[in-house]
Amino acid sequence: MVRHIVIVEDEIAIAQNYCDALRRQGYKVTHYRNRPEAMAQLAVRLPDLAIIDVGLGDEPEGGFDLCRDLRSRAPELPIIFLTARDDDFDVVSGLRLGADDNLSKDIGQAHLLARITALFRRVDALRKPPVAEQVIERGDLSINIERMTTAWRGQPVDLTVTEFWIVHSLALHPGHVKNRQQLMDAANVVLDDNTITSHIKRIRRKFKALDDRFDQIHTAYGMGYRWLV
Repeated sequence: MVRHIVIVEDEIAIAQNYCDALRRQGYKVTHYRNRPEAMAQLAVRLPDLAIIDVGLGDEPEGGFDLCRDLRSRAPELPIIFLTARDDDFDVVSGLRLGADDNLSKDIGQAHLLARITALFRRVDALRKPPVAEQVIERGDLSINIERMTTAWRGQPVDLTVTEFWIVHSLALHPGHVKNRQQLMDAANVVLDDNTITSHIKRIRRKFKALDDRFDQIHTAYGMGYRWLV
């Protein structure tokens, strides 16, 4: 089965680069330049994954509106936001609307392909019938490697793929400090220090939303982060 990926991006050169890279990997790719065009076509048939720019033409937050519409119709559709704006508000807003990941437009093609592969892997795993799976238990934390899901005290934690691998890297060896480069390697992304810090903050907030006493991720100043059980 050939996977169908939709790219909604108003910058033609950027969109074309993504389309060419994805087609070389065997994906079917459709490009839309604005929200109305995308919504009209996606109302007929949904893709297997959507890559959406936050700002679309004269709609600075058109991508958010499109994501909201898609998520209401397809709760399990993988959605990746692309943004040129280094704004934590954009990232948090996108994730709250249900995006699975948020990536900068300057991310390398290899890293974008890795995110897409990881999202498809998670979708496929969640559709499989329950079988014996590899689960890591660290106190109240439970990580299912096969399904790429995380739970805290039995409650699911809604992590993006990037956040999942950061938590996995930290929790795999409790007490060991992981520097920012190690966390980037674990998540298979290239990020600056501020972006790693933002990911850690969002991960903490998601756990604290379930348990306000959560304090397992400690900052080792000047070094990185560690998970404490």
